[in-house]
Amino acid sequence: MSKIVDAVSIVMTCGDEIFAIQRQFFLNAFPGYWAFPGGKVEPSDFFVHSHTMVKELDLRLLGAVQREGYEELGVDLYQEIEKGTVTSISYLGLAITPDFNPYRFSTHFFRVNLSQKISFKVDYNEARIAEWTSAKCLLESYNLGEILAVPPVIKVIQEFGNNPDIKHINELNLSYDEKNQVPVIESIRGIRQIMPLSNTLPPATRTNAFVIGDDIKVLIDPSPKDDEEYRKFKNTISSFGIHKILITHHHPDHYERSNILANDLNIPVLLSPYTHERILRRNQDYFHGIEIDLIKEGDVVARWVGDDVLVMEVPGHDEGQVALYPRSLKWFLAGDLFQGIGTVVIGGDEGDMTKYFESLERIIQLSPAVIFPSHGIGLGGTTILEKNLKHRKEREDQVLSFYLEGLSPEEMLSKIYHDVDRKLWPYALENIHKHLEKLRKENRI
Repeated sequence: MSKIVDAVSIVMTCGDEIFAIQRQFFLNAFPGYWAFPGGKVEPSDFFVHSHTMVKELDLRLLGAVQREGYEELGVDLYQEIEKGTVTSISYLGLAITPDFNPYRFSTHFFRVNLSQKISFKVDYNEARIAEWTSAKCLLESYNLGEILAVPPVIKVIQEFGNNPDIKHINELNLSYDEKNQVPVIESIRGIRQIMPLSNTLPPATRTNAFVIGDDIKVLIDPSPKDDEEYRKFKNTISSFGIHKILITHHHPDHYERSNILANDLNIPVLLSPYTHERILRRNQDYFHGIEIDLIKEGDVVARWVGDDVLVMEVPGHDEGQVALYPRSLKWFLAGDLFQGIGTVVIGGDEGDMTKYFESLERIIQLSPAVIFPSHGIGLGGTTILEKNLKHRKEREDQVLSFYLEGLSPEEMLSKIYHDVDRKLWPYALENIHKHLEKLRKENRI
């Protein structure tokens, strides 16, 4: 069980307006997420004030509100109380990070209501956008799929959008029945991210399945690891009304037990011709009794918030891999083109480093607002793809340099991946071979 750290989140309000920020795309933690100012509670935090509005509140947590407000917004809560600018402080509620997350926080949400809007001194090294806006407008942006946020923040946006006078929110936690369900989050409206345990490569332990679609619901990459996880998974999706299953590519941690589910629900499976052929090569009876719909670049597979959801062919990690995105490019389901947990393997007869570079470059050029990996959470912007591509190019330069020195791929392995778990070296060696293959194609070696 990971340690749970206390934190605070400061919801500044004035009338029906609320102060919200969008985090910078280049940040390592929650890039592009909408949030409220706040941070971890420090041991020295304590608030000293005798005003009646704070007498029922936890002064340790309020001390963190005071400090974080000053550090992030340049506002002194003590002075604003003295001046009468702060009309009330309410404890909105508590959100505890679910136990499947390796980093856990007990985040205490406070509402600080003001008699007039303050022009805060925002740190734009962290905030991409920082603005006063009506709670109703913020909710409308969420409903249009324009806001990426963690579930408790979404809950605050929804509650304030419906009732700007709210002072307490009963349930901010993401709750689920862990004995009978798998976790589900909806960090963008209409993109349900379901997280079953799967037979994937470490350090990842789960493969994201997604449910999208306004009327016709498409389930993407269901792959629970065993019969028990399948039971929980099926319980979880039972209320969604699934009409189709879509498999992004042929690696088992993206489709395991999808045939059982398709038969149980009597629904078709969508996948690329290459993925279909590769799965049948492994098990020719896998899709017995199941309707198959072969998909290709440009096909429309669903509607999301009234927008067409299109197929894009993204080879490199796997020749038959497809990605999905709406015409608005408000999000992009990138599959295994990058990982929020671990790193992508380019190997086997389906891996192609040249095509992998091209797929990354193509998505970066499109510049979707949010990208979702198959392992990990959604991320704002394409910074992670840009970093990934830069890293791969640097790795290729290393491989080229060692090759020119006369080193074998096995000798390169110990030099390049010396800090990687040796259990993963076979996969790292495949990456080296694919870099060498690309260099030969380009006549650089």
